[in-house]
Amino acid sequence: MSRGVLVTGASRGIGRAVAQSFADAGDRVAVHYSSRRDDAEETLRSLAGDGHVLVGGDIADPGAVTAIVDAAVEALGTVHVLVNNAAVNLPHPLPTTDYEEWQRVWRLTTDVNLLGTANMSYAVARHMIERNIPGRIVNVGSRGASRGEPDHPAYGATKAAVQAMGQSLAVSLAPFGIAVASVAPGFVATERVADRVTDAVRAQSPFGRVAEPGEIAAAVRYLASPEAGWSSGAVLDVNGASYLH
Repeated sequence: MSRGVLVTGASRGIGRAVAQSFADAGDRVAVHYSSRRDDAEETLRSLAGDGHVLVGGDIADPGAVTAIVDAAVEALGTVHVLVNNAAVNLPHPLPTTDYEEWQRVWRLTTDVNLLGTANMSYAVARHMIERNIPGRIVNVGSRGASRGEPDHPAYGATKAAVQAMGQSLAVSLAPFGIAVASVAPGFVATERVADRVTDAVRAQSPFGRVAEPGEIAAAVRYLASPEAGWSSGAVLDVNGASYLH
């Protein structure tokens, strides 16, 4: 059965790969973007099959969240799967960041990564509950939630919170047949972190490389599959053995 899938932050990188993976499986995808409309349109053009749609909006705005979900539901008919991928990751090492910038980055990161993810999850889960849909919510967390992010502490903290929230929602939503899980990638070969992928970073994994976006997408698609319901509450490390805990 073709499912309706909403992928946030699908303009490029992991989000694009996730959207492509679901489309390749025959699902209909709502490609969400915040500001990179041209990139999102490129993602949309790259998707196999038909029935896909572009939806825009800033998930840091609670009002925009409801509009995003409403647009996806209208276009797809039903949202069976939500992938919370949208995030910001701005450097702000404490020793060299002034207090004003420190406050700005923490507010923005929390509004997008944590509150935006929480609000998207709320809106889509309520849609699933109202329509009695045994849905799936998959959060894109991070290795940094456990390993630490010294230059990006707000990112690490919000990703840890997202993963914890996913576990709480897994318990809360299980009676409705909705499974919630997270993936925790390490470094991935995307445009956003291209300048940070050095030989030292590659050496963090015994494979001597970083992940390809498609490898993260494969993990997301598994957790969103009908067969993965018993993995609800899981945080799946997808980091090439670069961090074990």
